[in-house]
Amino acid sequence: MERPDPALMSRCDKITDKVIGAAIEVHRTLGPGLLENAYEACLVHELLPRGVSVRRQVDLPVRYKEQLIDSGYRIDLVVEDLVIIELKAVDRVLPIHEAQLMTYLRLANLPVGLLINFNVTQLIKGITRRISNISPP
Repeated sequence: MERPDPALMSRCDKITDKVIGAAIEVHRTLGPGLLENAYEACLVHELLPRGVSVRRQVDLPVRYKEQLIDSGYRIDLVVEDLVIIELKAVDRVLPIHEAQLMTYLRLANLPVGLLINFNVTQLIKGITRRISNISPP
């Protein structure tokens, strides 16, 4: 797998640091046990004062044989148009959740994604970071 250029990765690292800090604050305040949409709204509330742009529930069409097909997929959060955040509130992150993140990265042509599961006692145990082999245009 070819890594994106170092300057892009440095920028993504700074973004993911801010996201993780904000997510830890949300988890510290709310704890586990809520639905994903509550964590999503609160995470956006924490990110905006940190100076990052965030888009919620971003439509993600599927490219099939050179056609874009609206299939109802939505990315939970896209931060700075570079990092996908997929939120979960599940007992355990499964391989399909990680596969979903990787597919979203490929379809959206973005370099980095975070899978954050808020249904854990310590949030750091619920964070998975993945790097795509695709560089944004």
